Amino acid sequence: MQARKILSYLVLGLLVAGVTEARARRPKVQFKVATVAPEGTTWMKLMHEMDDRVREETGGEVGFRFYPGGAQGSDLDVLRKIRSGQIHGAGLTGVGLGELEPSLRVMELPFMFRSAKEVDVAHQHLDSIFEDRLRERGFELLGWAEVGFVYLFSQDPVHSVDDVRQMKMWLWEGDPLAQALLDEFGVSPVPLNVTDVLTSLQTGIVDAVYTTPYACLSLQWFTRLQHMTDVPITYAIGAVVVSRRAWERMSPDQETTVRRIAEDVFGRLADATRRENAESSDVVAERNIARVAVDPASRSGFESTGQHVWDRMAGKLYEPDLLTRLTAVLAEYRGGR
Repeated sequence: MQARKILSYLVLGLLVAGVTEARARRPKVQFKVATVAPEGTTWMKLMHEMDDRVREETGGEVGFRFYPGGAQGSDLDVLRKIRSGQIHGAGLTGVGLGELEPSLRVMELPFMFRSAKEVDVAHQHLDSIFEDRLRERGFELLGWAEVGFVYLFSQDPVHSVDDVRQMKMWLWEGDPLAQALLDEFGVSPVPLNVTDVLTSLQTGIVDAVYTTPYACLSLQWFTRLQHMTDVPITYAIGAVVVSRRAWERMSPDQETTVRRIAEDVFGRLADATRRENAESSDVVAERNIARVAVDPASRSGFESTGQHVWDRMAGKLYEPDLLTRLTAVLAEYRGGR
């Protein structure tokens, strides 16, 4: 019996060692991918799963190496490194995607979407356009990594557009879409990198931010805020892209395998993100963040301001025809056809 146990442990040890060695072995095609997502998050766990599955199904020929936690710098830093060949891909926020292909920001227009299902419908109709445009820029879309609905968090309650004007509002540095919205609100924002927001809340440089409930908790911003205005401002997107130069090193069969696995993983990531944001909304309330109700008249004021931004940015970030197509798709969906 003792000999049998020892043999079992030896077999198990060899299997574990084999898995570890497979992960450590450098594939012939390795995608080095940077992301701001910290290690240990659902995002990174699913990315590691994707890597394991790709290595297994390609016999170790293809794999990924991730650089989490913003180790490679901001979106703009990462894009420069991809273009120079230092790394091959990135998990980008909407700001980084807009730098790469501005028309993708049509998916982040303020007060455009009313539900996650509407976002799905828009992707069904527009993704082929976005994928073609990214290819023209020298990139391949591996999958959407959405962030979710963004809300206004503040120290004092915000019920209306007039209240927004009283805030010392943070602006994500280098984001032309957020700048346009705050201009329409009549706000002179404080441009900051995301990493500088918590300190600025602590010192009073800003007293209002826009983010998802999950990010508000993860970034510890909730410790300096007391209110969440209960109307979503936008639906923040993200995506993982890789350079075409790196992508084309794979065989057609390998491309098909990576695509199939990525489709499954990113679909589950979207479900997880939506679930975590919903759970975080409840946790935010438990952390003494009061929900601020918005009456119909004030909501109309927010939405009208957002629509001014739609028109203002048409011809700058995206062509008017793309905006018309998106609004028509949503109108048809809302009409039940």
